[in-house]
Amino acid sequence: MSEKIDWAYTEIVKDHFLNPRNYIMGDEENFKADGEGIVGNPICGDQMLVKIKVKDGKISDIGWKTYGCASAIASTSALSELAKGRTLSDAEKISAEEICDFLGGLPKQKFHCSVLGHQALKKAIENYKSKITEKKS
Repeated sequence: MSEKIDWAYTEIVKDHFLNPRNYIMGDEENFKADGEGIVGNPICGDQMLVKIKVKDGKISDIGWKTYGCASAIASTSALSELAKGRTLSDAEKISAEEICDFLGGLPKQKFHCSVLGHQALKKAIENYKSKITEKKS
């Protein structure tokens, strides 16, 4: 007797979890970033690293690593797709809601996963901007 267990996520979430975009494979030191941000949530144990390359004021490339659940991985993958090619100011405006909408929704108890991704991106952009300010000084 086998019971079918339903997948609690949309097909888009499933796709981004199983086929993550812009994931840094192997050693992240090989991804020469202009800025990077890392955030974590001690309550759920998820941690996200986002690295960006910037050219002409836009995110020309983005890479990431996430240690967490399917929602965290899918959310960071979606974030990377949303951010690539955007200006820094537009990328900073990516919200958790936008990530969640892009994925077709997340279970209510997993929404916090999308919050972490955009926080890591904001930290990466802040890190990039601080380096530019230091160079000008």
